[in-house]
Amino acid sequence: MDPREAAERAAILGGRVVLGAGVVEISDLKGAGDYVTEVDRESERTISAFLRGGTGLPVVGEESGGHGQGRYWLVDPLDGTTNFLHRFPAVGVSVALLEDGEPVAGAVHAPFLGTTWSGARGRGARVIRADGSTTHLSVASRPPERAIVGTGFPFRRKHVFPRYLETFRGAFERFEDLRRPGAASLDLAWVAEGVFDGFFELGLSPWDVAAGALLIREAGGVVSDWTGGGAWLDGDILAGSPSVHAELLELTTPGA
Repeated sequence: MDPREAAERAAILGGRVVLGAGVVEISDLKGAGDYVTEVDRESERTISAFLRGGTGLPVVGEESGGHGQGRYWLVDPLDGTTNFLHRFPAVGVSVALLEDGEPVAGAVHAPFLGTTWSGARGRGARVIRADGSTTHLSVASRPPERAIVGTGFPFRRKHVFPRYLETFRGAFERFEDLRRPGAASLDLAWVAEGVFDGFFELGLSPWDVAAGALLIREAGGVVSDWTGGGAWLDGDILAGSPSVHAELLELTTPGA
């Protein structure tokens, strides 16, 4: 099965679980504001069964864990669980195929929005809308002073808040405006689509960013960690159009 098609289908299957959920209760609390529901787990089981059966590759998921090396799938079965619990529709399902530590195919699906973004390394990226129409993804070309930049607050790691706040203040002054929807996979997909111009956050997990970062790269954007290096899968990520990424990097590496 083509990896991009497999990622798309897997993400949509997980999204159907999310859409079909009835009354939802919190089943676990990993930390302050970091919830887990049975919907998270059922979405991950559904995605994992499909990917293992269809591709024979191992799956590393946010809820069940696993060990990834070589070629493996990285899955966030419900990105934005707090949004989901509050009935805020900014919720995503993220599926990425990693090869030697780099995403080579991936998809992000927004079940409540009926939208799926997908891409493969060297093959570009696309968005599929609820009506079935498909559009090639390309990052925005707006100048930084007109940029709308997404972000996420480091609520799980409050010790990094001073570092984050300094960058937030600079970004608020430098760009036209900021947004915080609360689902990093969607933030990154919107950057790839040119809805947002950039994104920055600290302390994310690999399954939050792998698919979305691939989309941005295939759409002509730039992704790095906060020092400009390649360790963004560790969770400290800057992404955007080339000009907006450059501005973000100036904010996170002053005087470098």
